[in-house]
Amino acid sequence: MSEKSPQNYWKANLRIIFICMGIWALVSYGFGIILRPLLAGIRIGGTDLGFWFAQQGSILTFIALIVFYTWYMNRLDREYDVDEQ
Repeated sequence: MSEKSPQNYWKANLRIIFICMGIWALVSYGFGIILRPLLAGIRIGGTDLGFWFAQQGSILTFIALIVFYTWYMNRLDREYDVDEQ
């Protein structure tokens, strides 16, 4: 099997999807809900860090993940010669 096979492309694609979903779950559920009591003592912007992650941090992280995923997939598409340009 060659290094630039469709199977390797999809393995790389699925790997980055699972990594992004893991980061999203950690920030959204972990920091915002499960770990909120541990983060309650840390103040940021007039409120505790757990509340900040639940309200704004998860949204900003999600936007950053979208930007990262777009950049990474464009690079992966060029590497495997499946880009649209």
